[in-house]
Amino acid sequence: MKTVYVYCALCGRDDWSVRFPATLNGSASLDMRAFRCTSIGYGQHPQIVQCRYCGYVYANPRWVTGDLLDAYQAVEDETYVRERQGRELTFRRHLRSLHRLSGPPAGRRLLDVGAYIGVFVEVARESGWDACGVEPSSWAVDVARRRGLPVVQGTQETIVAPPASFDVITMWDVIEHVADPAAEMARARELLKPGGLIAVHTMDVESLFARLMGRRWPWLMEMHVHYFSRRTLMQMLQKEGFEVVACGPQGRYLRLGYLASRLEGLNRTAGRWAWQLSERLRLAQIAIPINLGDLFTVFARRI
Repeated sequence: MKTVYVYCALCGRDDWSVRFPATLNGSASLDMRAFRCTSIGYGQHPQIVQCRYCGYVYANPRWVTGDLLDAYQAVEDETYVRERQGRELTFRRHLRSLHRLSGPPAGRRLLDVGAYIGVFVEVARESGWDACGVEPSSWAVDVARRRGLPVVQGTQETIVAPPASFDVITMWDVIEHVADPAAEMARARELLKPGGLIAVHTMDVESLFARLMGRRWPWLMEMHVHYFSRRTLMQMLQKEGFEVVACGPQGRYLRLGYLASRLEGLNRTAGRWAWQLSERLRLAQIAIPINLGDLFTVFARRI
């Protein structure tokens, strides 16, 4: 598969230093399993660099845009379906944060970008939103549609809607995967009504946990192309015509059994031991909140 060198997505310059050397063979083919939301390919990544001018962190070189999109269209992820409980609890908490800033849903329109199997779309519709989603994975879209959810296959460019069609657009764990995050934000601004709200959730490469972990930070993965900090994400949103109204860490809920399986990606022996223990004690299905401070959400309004 072909890789390509790219400019900084925030300032457009081509002046960088290596922050994390590549741990992947750049000539290898894309492994579709690495692009699952539940991938445990921790520590497997292309070269990750930091812009000397603005501090933005990104994969460089990276897979070409067409190959990235092909990977996401083809990905299947049954583990995500089994972990639905944790996702529902996480999205219900995200929704409470969104309601504090957006007001009551009252049938207003919401678009979830990168909806995957439609869990957030379903939770939002249950709370009163006229919610729909868009997702590149044909498998995930099929899972969502079998539950009767309005999720279409594609990207934001696929959405057939006039400008200013939505009151809210959400991007949960999406912006780090796309080829051009600024273009995604610009397209979202087109689709949002004046004063409409965007929520962008991603990893924080400058968080204390990320800095303490260094090259062992789990989110350094093949599927991640961009590594935002709170500062760089807010700057990009502002450049694309948004006013930031809130920013802060937001963790997630994970079943203990699923959490044990994640440990296997870091240490196979420890992960298997933890999973067996959770099963033996019948704790595997219990969902607990996890917040290490390295995941955050920015809420911003279209100016």
